[in-house]
Amino acid sequence: MTEKETQYRYPRRRFVRGMLRRLIKTTFASITEMSVLGVENVPREEPLLVVANHFSFIDPVAMIHATPRPLEFVGGFNMPNAPAFVTWLPKVYGYYPVYRGTGARGALKAAAAVLKQGGLLGIFPEAGSWAQVLRPARPGTAFLAAQTGVRILPMGFDGLTEVFPELSNHRRAKVTLRIGKPFGPFSVKGRGRQRRRHLDDIGNQIMARIADLIPPERRGFFSDDPAVREAARGTEIYPWDDETEG
Repeated sequence: MTEKETQYRYPRRRFVRGMLRRLIKTTFASITEMSVLGVENVPREEPLLVVANHFSFIDPVAMIHATPRPLEFVGGFNMPNAPAFVTWLPKVYGYYPVYRGTGARGALKAAAAVLKQGGLLGIFPEAGSWAQVLRPARPGTAFLAAQTGVRILPMGFDGLTEVFPELSNHRRAKVTLRIGKPFGPFSVKGRGRQRRRHLDDIGNQIMARIADLIPPERRGFFSDDPAVREAARGTEIYPWDDETEG
């Protein structure tokens, strides 16, 4: 094992993560009516980028629950849309933080090392949960897919935004987690604008696969319905374009 792989060992924190998985399973069973569909689409042994729509601050918890293999994450260092009572969970579970506005080199290096060891890496292409319809992907997921040459496992989450509103009314939300079939791999050619166009195309393909796994009214920019696309206008604006973290 190389020095880089030792630094980013996969899997890690097995005891803590095992306990958290059991807690997550018990909690979801208590407060939701949850269905997980397509678990058979997760290969037993293959490095994969695991992607999903990001409408709720509990999406990463749902991805852990839906994925039967050890899962690593890259994600934003700050969690502006998550309430304080849940921000402890990512820290205890452990993830590789992305410092917005810095190029995310450290997180990309960690991600590549995890995938080189045959691991699963969770990432949310929209890079935030500021809307409840699909938005265009940020370039990071496509870049990572092209850089590592691994396939992509899409997931679609529906109902998670209703968990706490329903709980406040003493009801259990109906939640569906759908796992699609792996697709890819991808590569990019050229430099500058040509390279960016290729990355944008990969990002669009990723989001289209996710769109197939969620209800039509939530597909936003990736809907076949012009009215749904029009209603999503404005949600594509990235809230943290002018921020630098770390």
